Amino acid sequence: MYNTQRNSTMFNQEEIEEIKEYLINVEPNSKIYLGCDSIKYKKGKTWFARYTTVLVVHMGGCHGCRVFGYSERERDYDKNKDKPRMRLMNEAYKVVTLYMELAEELEDFEVEIHLDINPDKQHNSSIVINEATGYVRGMTGMTAKSKPEAFAASYCADWMVRHKGHQDVTWKTNSADGTKH
Repeated sequence: MYNTQRNSTMFNQEEIEEIKEYLINVEPNSKIYLGCDSIKYKKGKTWFARYTTVLVVHMGGCHGCRVFGYSERERDYDKNKDKPRMRLMNEAYKVVTLYMELAEELEDFEVEIHLDINPDKQHNSSIVINEATGYVRGMTGMTAKSKPEAFAASYCADWMVRHKGHQDVTWKTNSADGTKH
């Protein structure tokens, strides 16, 4: 299913209801992890980013997991490819948006927000560590995890953004121009 509405919520109402129903029925000691990752690519002369935002439900905190994922493609406006400030802040924005959309259902669970940002100054993503973690704290009251502790973003969303679609996950894509990708 493809949602081509640029400013729509990440998941459609049916998918949100599926997630809510799943959270109602999952073991109460389950843990929830939210993350986002992106890849930048060029199509013609235009740069784009594919973003994948995930909600990982770690069942009972030790019995495997279920992953709900959403992908979308947007123009990438970063001027300097070595300093992906806007793209990384978009990742933070997307994961916070998902958290806020499900905040009521998540309040009884242990929840972590994971950012695919490395605080080590040797890595380009470090340029937004303060802004991104500050945004997450300001919007959610939570302290975001960054690399190497941010597995929902650094591993799960990373894998999904590179290998979109998988039979064991709930999956949705959205493209700014309405095309399937």
